[in-house]
Amino acid sequence: MNNQLLLQSIASDLKRTSLSLHRGSLAAAARFSREVIKRKAELDISSLAPYIQKLISGLEQSITDPEDALMYSTLIQNYTLRRYQSASS
Repeated sequence: MNNQLLLQSIASDLKRTSLSLHRGSLAAAARFSREVIKRKAELDISSLAPYIQKLISGLEQSITDPEDALMYSTLIQNYTLRRYQSASS
């Protein structure tokens, strides 16, 4: 998979993790957290901006807190939209 799709998947799974944690559904949160870690391993991290590299490296800590997971989701989603939208224009 390419980085754009992987980052969008990570952002989506982080949001699902956040919502599951907020609702108290720990089994669902754990499943989505595993997906985040799986997608992270597939990323070509060297092609990303330095601040996103740092953010991606701290994903394991963010998936235990619903607010952090939501914030990371939003930051990754915004990065993906900005970077890949301008690249296709």
